[in-house]
Amino acid sequence: MSIRVALLATLALIGGCRQSAKPSGFPQANRDVAQIVSDSFSTEDARDRVGEAEEVMRLAGVRRTMSVADIGAGEGYYTARLSPLVGPEGRVLAEDIVPATRDKLAERAQRERLDNVAVKLGTPDDPMLPASSFDRIFLVHMYHEVTSPYAFLWHLRGGLKTTGEIVVVDADRPTKRHGTPPKRLDCEFAALGLVPVSHEPIPGADAYFAAYRIGGPRPAPGAISPCKD
Repeated sequence: MSIRVALLATLALIGGCRQSAKPSGFPQANRDVAQIVSDSFSTEDARDRVGEAEEVMRLAGVRRTMSVADIGAGEGYYTARLSPLVGPEGRVLAEDIVPATRDKLAERAQRERLDNVAVKLGTPDDPMLPASSFDRIFLVHMYHEVTSPYAFLWHLRGGLKTTGEIVVVDADRPTKRHGTPPKRLDCEFAALGLVPVSHEPIPGADAYFAAYRIGGPRPAPGAISPCKD
């Protein structure tokens, strides 16, 4: 059994245990949610020309030996670029909620010999991350598609190390137009005790970079105060 396959099996076991203890009673989103339109975003060559990924990883401070998660990884554009950056002693977890997309991710990791990448199937409200495991968790052009943001963030936050950060890349426009207004993003993250670290526009891209860290206790699901529409 390869190291990557063994890691996949371990993550699946951890995820299954966490799923059985999954809490309920989260508030509703009280906002529009964009539809998932594709598991790809433009072409990889086009995205490379814009330079978004390179800038995002620079702003996020990604470095060798880090453990990072790419949530809603799609066809693995960021996963494939995070892998060499964290190096052989680092780890990348690529997660998606669509089984067929998860399978494509696994095939790509094997084909491109991304030996430090593990692939995970999550659910819409729980990415099924092992607890306290990641230095950076990336949500790239996908947060506006999250149907239950408070449940999603509650579970997502559990995967952060105490010094870790959640990185969001999105467009400053209404969610129904495949974006997330920054004030709305700050509000929903604050409801889970997550505070902003930085917020910057991404040069040459119709998007912004935002990073959050743990700034307070994680509230019980029923104690979360939802943002007003």
